[in-house]
Amino acid sequence: MFDILKQFAGMVVNSILRLPSGCNCSGGLQFFIEETVKIFLLLAIMIYIISWLRASLNVEKVRDYLQGKNRFFGYVAASGFGAITPFCSCSGIPLFLGFTSARIPVGISMAFLITSPMINEAAVVMLGGLLGLRLTLIYVTFGMLAGILGGIFFDMIRAERFLTFKVEPVQAAAGGGTDAASRKLSLRDHHRFAVNELKDIMKRVWLWILTGVGIGAFIHGFVPQAYITEHLGGGQWWSVPAAVCLGIPLYSNATGMIPVIDVLIRKGLPVGTALAFMMSTVAVSIPEFVMLKQVMKTRMLIYFFIYLLIFFTLCGWILNLTCSNNLY
Repeated sequence: MFDILKQFAGMVVNSILRLPSGCNCSGGLQFFIEETVKIFLLLAIMIYIISWLRASLNVEKVRDYLQGKNRFFGYVAASGFGAITPFCSCSGIPLFLGFTSARIPVGISMAFLITSPMINEAAVVMLGGLLGLRLTLIYVTFGMLAGILGGIFFDMIRAERFLTFKVEPVQAAAGGGTDAASRKLSLRDHHRFAVNELKDIMKRVWLWILTGVGIGAFIHGFVPQAYITEHLGGGQWWSVPAAVCLGIPLYSNATGMIPVIDVLIRKGLPVGTALAFMMSTVAVSIPEFVMLKQVMKTRMLIYFFIYLLIFFTLCGWILNLTCSNNLY
């Protein structure tokens, strides 16, 4: 199927637009058309399927479930729940506030907050389609591990000391909600929910996708491979923490970053440096820090920043030492 998309993109560029093959413009535009169609097609199929399965999910029951479980199990469950909810770094905060308002342990709430923006069905589909299965599994593993270890860390430092708790209980909705969970859904209900979820997610990510693919197309067509290889392709030790420090203040989501990372890796940027930059960009942002200031003291926000900086840097270093760019 992807070969057909490549032929279609080539036909549009060379036969319809009559751009000469081999030039920077034609290469970049062909990449843009091919990747855009591929991403939207994969997303439409997978979001519908996963949303169908998630139609009866009830957030309040999940919250109650987490409240009474073993602490370590709570970290794993909260991280897993974050992985199946389609939130960016800012949109997951209302649910995090609901957890803290319900006095769920801070570590468990942080495990959700860290994992949620890093992993979702859209990111997994795009990673699998562009970067391959092995890099997708590595990314998902690191994303889950970031949440679990983060939960352990914040409970170890007794992070509840650094919460203001000046919040009201939040009714956060994801999935079917209370009404949907209280009755058995028909096939039509599942279909309606899946279609609405598909429309909602597409409305939130389409611009990020076009922007990300556009940047990736520009890099693909106009940035010489020798430039990236010469300046960052050697996997210099400082390049990973520098990429993380650059990524943390930025605000993007996984769907916008993946096409850019795909091109950078193909151009010679080491896998570890690229994924560390992506993880830091999608996991946290300046707008998220501003919103979290409502319920966290500055000291906890500093701990949050330091934890992410150390974790993502270590991930990047490990991948640069153990993986090559021929991994996918």
